Amino acid sequence: MLTNEQVRDIETLVHPYTNLATHRETGPLVLERGKGVFVMDSAGKDYIEGMAGLWCTSLGYSNAELVEAAREQMSKLPFTHLFSGRSHDPAIELAEKLKEITPMPVSKIYYGSSGSDANDTQVKLVWYMNNALGRPKKKKIIARLKGYHGVTVASASLTGLPYNHIDFDLPIQGILHTSCAHHYRYAEAGETEEAFSLRLAAELEELILREGPDTVAAFIAEPVMGAGGAVTPPRGYFEAIQAVLGKYDVLMISDEVITGFGRTGEWFGCTAFDFRPDTLSCAKALTSAYFPLSAIFIPEHVNDILVDQSRKIGTFGHGNTYSGHPVGCAIALKTLEIYKRDKIIEHVRTVSSRFLARLERLAEHPLVGEARGVGLIGGIELVKDKPSKEQFEVKKGVAAKSCAFAQEEGLIVRPLSGDRVAFCPPLIISEAEIDELFDRYERALVKTHAWVRSQGMMA
Repeated sequence: MLTNEQVRDIETLVHPYTNLATHRETGPLVLERGKGVFVMDSAGKDYIEGMAGLWCTSLGYSNAELVEAAREQMSKLPFTHLFSGRSHDPAIELAEKLKEITPMPVSKIYYGSSGSDANDTQVKLVWYMNNALGRPKKKKIIARLKGYHGVTVASASLTGLPYNHIDFDLPIQGILHTSCAHHYRYAEAGETEEAFSLRLAAELEELILREGPDTVAAFIAEPVMGAGGAVTPPRGYFEAIQAVLGKYDVLMISDEVITGFGRTGEWFGCTAFDFRPDTLSCAKALTSAYFPLSAIFIPEHVNDILVDQSRKIGTFGHGNTYSGHPVGCAIALKTLEIYKRDKIIEHVRTVSSRFLARLERLAEHPLVGEARGVGLIGGIELVKDKPSKEQFEVKKGVAAKSCAFAQEEGLIVRPLSGDRVAFCPPLIISEAEIDELFDRYERALVKTHAWVRSQGMMA
């Protein structure tokens, strides 16, 4: 029997990334409050938020300092914008702070509201830059199969997941996709991670040559693939990829919407995996998800083009109403202050050994084919047969069922494509809470295994 709140939800909301037909029967999980790494539903049951919301609530729930930063800024200047040369101190100071921690040379910061619009802006800037440089054919952007970069028309085109394209008439022209860097699922028999990485780099080079280097402008990648399965890159991957990009004057865009601000144990994921992007997108943990805010790190040579084109055209014809929103910037400043003052990145490095040990222990279970992560992000893959890596039928929804059992046990985790389950708790999580998270999921795995066998899907 659905509650009154659930019925009201069904009658009023369209839910993102939800089977809307099934939702009408099951109803939503209605959450009322949160504290630390826990959230509570309307019946008072607590859950460990094992996904930090959507990879984003890095400092956990009900952080009083972030709430106060928002209140103080709202009482002083609740809104202004950056159009037509206006500005405000929170936007200026935040840009200064971001430039201090940047992993590569940065001239300017451009603000948006989400990771999707940040990557959408990246596409526009690549096109704009090459038009300004007299290279009107150099516009194609290469992303990766199973990569995730957002849901706007351009960013969803970059995304390499079928559900983001089917019946949306995507991807748009000029967006290409190269191989997914998932060694467990796509390596050839006996192929080492290093050899796999070199093969993917060779495939990327073949794609660039086939399309014509004078037509390929940029390559975009997440340091750790998020929605595509919480997949960490194989050894040597980004080194091999970056060598190819440099050979053909192709920009490297690092999508750090998930991996920025400590998730991997470094300020940015590109540092964790030892590559140097030309430009970078970030969002989510920038404000610990307490306010929608994204940022693009713009290098000097791109900024010079923006300035020169403004002289020629008369303006820089791009912007969002909420770019550099003062409340968001104030919260982001306090978030960065807490990261540094409380040594959050050092904390991630300390507790990640417990997190990764418990994650990797899941691989001992008969259902788990792979368990791998970095810092405080990881994924497992549920398989029908471990030696052959045989997968369950997609329509059986084994990972989704596993996450439903986890919810029964008081844990929120997320099913992803290919029967993968992601773990991405708030960065403030303690070792004891890590143990409780995995204890709850292990109980869910026991239930999942029993269910799979009861359905005749495995012996």
